[in-house]
Amino acid sequence: MSPLLLSYALVGGLAVLLAFWSSAIRRTPVTEPLLALCLGVLSGPLLGIVDVADPLTSDLTRELSRGLLAVSLMAVALRFPISGYREVLRPVSVLLTAGMVGMAVVSAGLSWLLLAVPLGIAVLLGSCLTPTDPVLASSIVSGGPAERQLPARIRQVISGESGGNDGLAFPLVVLALAGVGAKPWGDQVAEAVGGVLGATLAGVVLGWLAGHAVRAANRRETVDSGSLVIFAVLLGVASLGVARVLGTDGILAAFTAGLAYNRVVGGQPRVAQQKLDDSLSRYLVLPLFFLLGVELPWHEWVDVGWRLVVFAVAVLLLRRLPVVLGLRRPLGLSWRDLVFLGWFGPIGVSALFYLTFSDEEGARDPLLWAAGSLVVVLSTVVHGVTAMPARRWYARGRQRAEG
Repeated sequence: MSPLLLSYALVGGLAVLLAFWSSAIRRTPVTEPLLALCLGVLSGPLLGIVDVADPLTSDLTRELSRGLLAVSLMAVALRFPISGYREVLRPVSVLLTAGMVGMAVVSAGLSWLLLAVPLGIAVLLGSCLTPTDPVLASSIVSGGPAERQLPARIRQVISGESGGNDGLAFPLVVLALAGVGAKPWGDQVAEAVGGVLGATLAGVVLGWLAGHAVRAANRRETVDSGSLVIFAVLLGVASLGVARVLGTDGILAAFTAGLAYNRVVGGQPRVAQQKLDDSLSRYLVLPLFFLLGVELPWHEWVDVGWRLVVFAVAVLLLRRLPVVLGLRRPLGLSWRDLVFLGWFGPIGVSALFYLTFSDEEGARDPLLWAAGSLVVVLSTVVHGVTAMPARRWYARGRQRAEG
């Protein structure tokens, strides 16, 4: 049987089971990406019933993660009214500037110290692991339990940061690629600056046009709520495609298009489009994490040895939490908010995209994928399992403080 057809059957079957037991699963510490990852490991390395050709895996992972990020960032942009994002502009801005730089420096430093790689590779790996993943973050801040246990403000901060830093990691990765000799410095700087500015402009224009088209359709009553959900997905994909054709950062373009669209349409289609967020975190991630489980580099992990495990654990513990705690004053958040925010910066789809993007751009050090994939797997497991108890811890502390 074709591995591709068998993969369709396995992922489709898992999706059906998750849909059937969706409410029960939401009450457990097991997340949908984690289940898909385990199914991929079982089907690939353990049982050997699914095998993807090596030359194809990087391309599949890159394009799946790119498309998933575009739709995910559209969902993040539409998660709250635009006024909700304005209210958390200060902490989000701090996290997208000093926070991103701090996380990149810490991750690069850990790569250089623990993996003994050249400085250029260390900086590139640190840049790929910097962004907070919007897909994994959605399972933490969206859905009924999250809305009951977490205040809107902390959910808005996590959403705004995870939406912005995926696109803003592009210039970090592009500049880091110059450090490993992938392209000349001048070309990389021009690509980084042009990518951010071009993506912002393209996204704002597309979102503005789409928003006014929806407003006109609503006035004529020619569009229903179900169509608006599909429209939001297609807008994310279209933004990605247009930005790529223009040679800019497609990930950032999708997020800015979503924000511009959100700003224009206001609250008119919000009830329907909020369904996109929940559906995305539950089902659209399944193929990518299944593929990740199938293609995990077990032999490379064994060859590197204990240093790789120490590195992955150190990244989860030191990449984010100390940086966020150190930014307490400019963030203006309570200690409880800082601890929760500092812990939940999951590393997932965005890291997979930038790791495979770096490979496409000429950075083919095998340790990049070996180290990065182990961090993603560990983050998927640890952040997924701790999400529910951490939300309960936050809710209990908040109730004691208010009582």
